[in-house]
Amino acid sequence: MANDRDRAEISGNEGFDKFKSMELPRLVVVGNDALERTGKTCIELKLEGNALIVCDPTTRKIAGDRIGELLEDIDISFEILEITEASQDAVDEVVETGNDRFEFLLGVGGGVPIDVAKYSSHLLGAPFVSVPTAASHDGIASGRASIDRNGNKVSVSAHTPIALIADTGIIANGPARLLASGCADIIANATAVKDWILAKKLRNEPYSHYAANLSEMTAYSLIENSDTIKPGLEESAWMVVKALVSSSVAMSIAGSSRPASGSEHKFSHSLDRLVEKPALHGEQCGVGTIIMMYLHGGDWKQIKSALQTVGAPTTARGLDQEEEDILEALVRAPEIRPERYTILGNKRMNRKAAESAARETGVI
Repeated sequence: MANDRDRAEISGNEGFDKFKSMELPRLVVVGNDALERTGKTCIELKLEGNALIVCDPTTRKIAGDRIGELLEDIDISFEILEITEASQDAVDEVVETGNDRFEFLLGVGGGVPIDVAKYSSHLLGAPFVSVPTAASHDGIASGRASIDRNGNKVSVSAHTPIALIADTGIIANGPARLLASGCADIIANATAVKDWILAKKLRNEPYSHYAANLSEMTAYSLIENSDTIKPGLEESAWMVVKALVSSSVAMSIAGSSRPASGSEHKFSHSLDRLVEKPALHGEQCGVGTIIMMYLHGGDWKQIKSALQTVGAPTTARGLDQEEEDILEALVRAPEIRPERYTILGNKRMNRKAAESAARETGVI
């Protein structure tokens, strides 16, 4: 009889101890009139019982009430809870409302309802269906949520949606600014991956070639086809949603937000802390990507051109922010998640270097 060592040699697995668990959406429903497939999607996933629809006042009118009608058609009872911010207080309200009363949740809207429903479902141990009404960021299908705690946005682990239902008609008819912000958030992957590679080389950080390649491919596919993204076109919404889903999948494969969040996201979160009225998350990340690509010695002009083409801001003025706030956000950016190594290092950025980079790239 073979001993343990013999078995290891026979199988060729001696010394191999890698293990990976990935959580991905089971169903991704994207396209024209996709919202009308909500009932069918719930049936396919065997979602039954009571449902809680989390939305804001605007997205309730756009899609929330209609989803309620579609659930009634398949004999699923529901309640609708309106929220206005992605805060811990809002999460606590959803959890208190949903405790032992609902079998699954639906997040309907942009970043706020989806992040709150996503994190609340994680705390409740209930499935979550993501129904974006805008393609403004890559959190629509990811296992991370951005929640405000005491004035600071924090990234927390959450449920990856069991399903994504993205109606390209609804998304295309939304504000063009939101679609452009989504494009910018995808383009930001270009520097996020460079930061990840740098951390692997200098800090021996765990790294997934597959996740990095998928993220980078998604970013450059959009960069190279940026001239096809037009406001009001369902085909454009289709392309952006698919890219956002790919970005989310890359994060699921990596087991972290690393493939899609690096120095450019640190800059965005730093700016959030400094200013009273930040721009959209994707918009800020896009501007950050220009600067970070410059610091990496990459083709920042290509990044800037693509952002301009899709209609995303590329300057402090475009973000409606003061130049001084942009510089201060750059200087302080390394303080955001200091354990995540990027081109900015782990200490405050040199003020002179920050100003040089911002002026050289035309951000200020």
